[in-house]
Amino acid sequence: MKKLFFLSVIFVFSTIGYSQFGGFPKDNTGQLSGGMGLNWIDGEFFYSINFNPEIAFSNFGVGLDLKLDIDSKGNLRKENFNEFSDYLSLIRYVRYGLKHDPVFIKLGALDYYTLGHGSIMYLYNNSPTYDVRKIGLVFDVDFGPFGFESIYSKFAEAGVAGLRGYVRPLQFSEARDIPILGNLEVGFSYAGDFHENAGVTNALYDKVNRKLKVDKDEGAISIFGVDVGLPIIQGSMANLTLYADYAKISGFGGGTATGAIFNFNTFGLLSGSVKLERRFNGDGYIPAYFNSLYEVERFKVDTVSGSFVSKVQLLSDSTSVGNGYYGELGINVLGLFNILGSYQRLDKFPTSGILHVGAEIAPESFPFLARVGYDKVNIIDEKDLFELDNRSYLFFELGYKPYPFMIVSMLYNWTFAPIRDKDDKVVDFKPQKRIEPRVYFVYPFTL
Repeated sequence: MKKLFFLSVIFVFSTIGYSQFGGFPKDNTGQLSGGMGLNWIDGEFFYSINFNPEIAFSNFGVGLDLKLDIDSKGNLRKENFNEFSDYLSLIRYVRYGLKHDPVFIKLGALDYYTLGHGSIMYLYNNSPTYDVRKIGLVFDVDFGPFGFESIYSKFAEAGVAGLRGYVRPLQFSEARDIPILGNLEVGFSYAGDFHENAGVTNALYDKVNRKLKVDKDEGAISIFGVDVGLPIIQGSMANLTLYADYAKISGFGGGTATGAIFNFNTFGLLSGSVKLERRFNGDGYIPAYFNSLYEVERFKVDTVSGSFVSKVQLLSDSTSVGNGYYGELGINVLGLFNILGSYQRLDKFPTSGILHVGAEIAPESFPFLARVGYDKVNIIDEKDLFELDNRSYLFFELGYKPYPFMIVSMLYNWTFAPIRDKDDKVVDFKPQKRIEPRVYFVYPFTL
C-alpha cells in the first residue's frame, strides 16, 4: 500500500510541475516564515518549531533555518544540536549573486550541485539528512573569455571538493565574432573526496568497541576531467549546445560522455531544457561518481554483522559497468508549474539506475500548494523505482492556504538517520521516516 501511494504521488506531481526548492527572494525583499506542528520521527512523537527568515538586498542574500524538535517531557531531541556543524547550519545560506551570474558565491547547505556537464559531479547534496547538516561553499566566476566554478562540501572536516576552470579560447582574438565557433568552450576539472573513509575497500566493524578497523585503504579519491562544449544555436527562444567529456579516476579507470543540451523559451509561456547523453565507460570507472546520495553511499557499516561496503569497492573490482544513457527534462509553464526529472541506466550494470524527480505547484494566487522531491540510486528495475529503502530520499508536502499569509500542510519525509561509533563519528545511515502536520506563517516584506 505504501509503495502504491508514493508511486501515484510522484507520477501525479511529476507531470504537473517542479521548482528549485529554497529559491531566493527577489532583490530588496524578504520574508519572515515560521510555525509549529507535530513531528513523528520513526514513530516517536515530538513538538516541532520552525523559524526560517530570508532577506535579499542588492546582490546579497541571507537565509536562516532554526528547527527544534521537543519531546513530551520538554527535552530537545539530541540529534538537533549534538555537533558543531549543527550550530553552523542555523545559517541556511549566505550568498552573493545568483547561479549563472558573473559572480556567484553561496555559503551554507548545498543542494543538487553539478560541476560542468555532470560527468564527475551531478546533483551532489552535502546534507542528505536533517541530523547531519553541513556547511559548504560554492564559488563561481565568469569573466567572459574564461572563468571557473568550484565547490567545497563541508567545513570543520575533510570532505568533497571540486574545481572546474574553463576558457573560451577564440574570445581572445578577432575570431570571437565567428558564428558558432566563437563561443567554443574548453574546461578542465578536478574533484576529490578527502574523507577518512573515502578510499576504504576492506574493513570490519568491531561491535564490542564500536570502532571501524580498516584493512585496506586507497586514500583520497581523485577524479580529473576535460570537456569541450560548442553552442551551435544561440537565440532568444532556443539554444543548443553539443559537448564531450572525458574523466579519469586516479588509480582506477576512465570514461567518456557525449551529449546535447537544448534550452527553449516561448515568450515566457513555456520554457525548459532537454539533455540527452551517451556514456562510454571503461573498467574501474563510474560516471557521475559524486551524486545526490554520495554522502550516504560513501561507506556503510552493518553494526550487527560487522560487515563493511563502500562505493570505492566498485572501482577496485576493476569490472566494467558498461556503456549507458542519461536523460534530463525540465519544463516551466507560465512560471506556475515546474518539473525536473532525470534518469541514468547503464548497459551491463544491473543496479545502475539513478532517478531524480522534483516538482512544485505553489502559485501565489492559488489556495493550495504541493511539493515533491525524490531521489533513488542503484535502481535494479522499474519495479524498484519507487520502493522506499536505504537507497531513497523522498520529500512530499501538501498544503492549503486559508489566508494568504498562513499555510496548513502535511509533510512526509523519507530521509536518513546517522549511526555513530564510540567516538560519535558517523559510520552509517539508516532510513528515517518523518511525518509532520504543521501550521506556518509567511510574511513577505519590501526593504
